[in-house]
Amino acid sequence: MSSNPHFSGYGLGLRKEHYCDFLETSVPVDFVEVISENFMVAGGQPRHILRQVRSRYPVALHGVSMSIGTAEGLDTDYLKRLKSLVDEVEPLFVSDHLSWSRSGGFNAHDLLPVPYTDEALDQVCANIHQAQDVLGRTMLFENPSSYLAFEGASMTEWEFIATMANRTGCELLLDVNNVFVSASNHGFDAQAFLDGIPAERVRQVHLAGHSQGRDVLIDSHDSPVCSGVWALYAQVMTRLGPVATMIERDDEIPPLTELLRELSMARTLGAQR
Repeated sequence: MSSNPHFSGYGLGLRKEHYCDFLETSVPVDFVEVISENFMVAGGQPRHILRQVRSRYPVALHGVSMSIGTAEGLDTDYLKRLKSLVDEVEPLFVSDHLSWSRSGGFNAHDLLPVPYTDEALDQVCANIHQAQDVLGRTMLFENPSSYLAFEGASMTEWEFIATMANRTGCELLLDVNNVFVSASNHGFDAQAFLDGIPAERVRQVHLAGHSQGRDVLIDSHDSPVCSGVWALYAQVMTRLGPVATMIERDDEIPPLTELLRELSMARTLGAQR
């Protein structure tokens, strides 16, 4: 099983506001990323748009509801629908988050944190093996932002991620903004996180903006990348091999030219490593 371990390029998240740009003009990106679930459900965004985009640009699939941290095993119907999409799109990467959202009949529709314990690690690894076996390919998992932490952790987040990758063979999507947000919210050293993850497993990097909540930073994806996140990105890129870098924007979506300016900044910093 493999993703595309040697792909390096710079891309944007494909959002409705920019469909025409990507379908009717030549946008200077190396790939686009779409939210998997938008193209998996009845009434979701139409596959024919995705097929047209895929004929022009490489596509990465990024999921938000696999719930890899669930204690009850993955949703087999979800995996079946995802595999159908993967087989049709033949994406660069298939990714999701190190989080959970589903328990019994409850679905939080949010990326909830997992406890960093041996028991949770065993369950996450079992779920990753299940997902990769069904899809027939290596997946990438993203470090989510978090706003609270479980008591009784037996390891740090980066130790959990490193062990998870080693045991399952999965690869990593490093969200630098999420590192910045979680480090601020929990008081850990962002550099320790970046030093602690296995650099050779990172295949993709996300960059995004955040906002200030009442007591914590919020991973809102509604603003430009801030200077602190750019600084972390510049630092970590010196340690990584060939990776794909993407700018995320999910709210307050600006004209495409503004996102392309941010992507140019990422190219400039990436070239300095």
